[in-house]
Amino acid sequence: MSVLLIHPPIVKPSEPPAGLARLAGALSSHGIPYVMLDANIEGIMYLIDNAPFGTDRWTQRARRNSVRNLASIRDRSLYDSFAKYRRVVEDLSRLLSVSAVPYGVKMSIADYQDRKGSPVKSQDLLYAAEHPEENPFHGYFKERLGALMYSDDYSAVGFSLNYLSQALTAFAMIGFIKKRFPSLKIVLGGGLVTSWIKSPSWKNPFSGLVDHCIAGPGEVPLLSLLGRKPQAGVHCQPDFRGFPVDDYMAPGFILPYAASTGCYWGKCSFCPERVEGNRYIQVPPLTATAELNHAVGDTKPILIHLVDNAISPAALRAFAEEPPGASWYGFVRVTRELCDQDLCHSLKRSGCVMLKLGVESGDQGVLDAMQKGIDLLQVSKALKALTRAGIATYVYLLFGTPYEAEREARKTLSFVAEHSQYIAFMNVAVFNLPLNSPETEGLELKGFYEGDLSLYTGFVHPKGWDRRTARAFLDKEFKKDSAIRQIIQRQPPFFTSNHAAFFNGACVAPSSGKARRDSPSRSRIR
Repeated sequence: MSVLLIHPPIVKPSEPPAGLARLAGALSSHGIPYVMLDANIEGIMYLIDNAPFGTDRWTQRARRNSVRNLASIRDRSLYDSFAKYRRVVEDLSRLLSVSAVPYGVKMSIADYQDRKGSPVKSQDLLYAAEHPEENPFHGYFKERLGALMYSDDYSAVGFSLNYLSQALTAFAMIGFIKKRFPSLKIVLGGGLVTSWIKSPSWKNPFSGLVDHCIAGPGEVPLLSLLGRKPQAGVHCQPDFRGFPVDDYMAPGFILPYAASTGCYWGKCSFCPERVEGNRYIQVPPLTATAELNHAVGDTKPILIHLVDNAISPAALRAFAEEPPGASWYGFVRVTRELCDQDLCHSLKRSGCVMLKLGVESGDQGVLDAMQKGIDLLQVSKALKALTRAGIATYVYLLFGTPYEAEREARKTLSFVAEHSQYIAFMNVAVFNLPLNSPETEGLELKGFYEGDLSLYTGFVHPKGWDRRTARAFLDKEFKKDSAIRQIIQRQPPFFTSNHAAFFNGACVAPSSGKARRDSPSRSRIR
């Protein structure tokens, strides 16, 4: 008997999910056969292939060019022209959009919103399970799951649910399976499920539908459910053999890899990892580099995506000294190590093409109140050092926190404008207050998302800088600044950071061999 692992739609279809690859490795190392179903990329391809021709010119053009556009998005040359890239991506997303309209769903290549149901209401998720035929992916999973269920004898079906955009379709698929195979064991895990379970108000509303809900890393719980005792001290290497490595929407295979779970800093205000009490667990850096080199040899990726909440300084040192064998990018905290020009050059030689930085604010008072543990002088030095080394910076900003008002927001505008030549890409977001954050004390709360599975709440801003005011500032002032506007215009539509590195030479192979042992970076990295 084998296990069926499912990655449901819809998320950005640029790469496979790192979590399921780790689960697959755990099953393989314990002799448990499995079948991997990336229903995200398969479902998206199904809707694109079967999209209506429509009556408007845009849809007709997108339908007529769909085969060519799919070939183009997997071709490196497309990324040499941002205008052509934008047209291809928007045309592909258009086909998903028109396919979903008859179902009352607003869909893009990166998002899913159902006008009839909410992913934060358990009753709506249960309704989706009761009525799978009302889901726009029903034609796909009716055919695909029907064939899979009769082709093997499964002991369990596991769903990895990480984003709200997956929830309604995941439950429609669960309902479809349960109606036809009521005795089959359904296991539900992933980042979103972890957040639900870690909420103090969690009362499992899916007990009649889902047999087991798992919080956190799923390898050990899944093996235990299958009657296998995890091998003590054995680290399970990710297994990508079951994924359709040639089908993703990227100019080559992107290898996702997690060198840790949780966050090594773990002190920022309003951080979900901190709120949920998720423990930081790091793969030993030398083990991580060995695993990456092995996976690179097997999959020949064009790019490695390190999906850690924050790559630790120790892991950066390991990558600088033992290059993973392909170009790579990931999220890091701004630390003093990144101000070291020699280190930045070593990271570049190891294959680093882009780093994502959680700067959040250009006001030191706001950063201190958020307990970010960084200072703006350090941020300035790091942005310059990385840019000079040829590493693109992808800066994340957050507006509307309880510590910010107009004065602080304008300081962020000034900081970004002054450093615009050192910022390649940027993500600008408006603050969401985690419902169970201890920092909610002292704030007047109000409705935000109505639902028993909501993770965020609204609040009365103590300085009057509410979401509407913050958005108006962003639209009317921040994004209108000429230097900032140029950064925003470089943002790849829909795929954002998942494709950004391809506009910074990510397809160029890193320097061969290991960094020199007497390199200055060896003694400077901490």
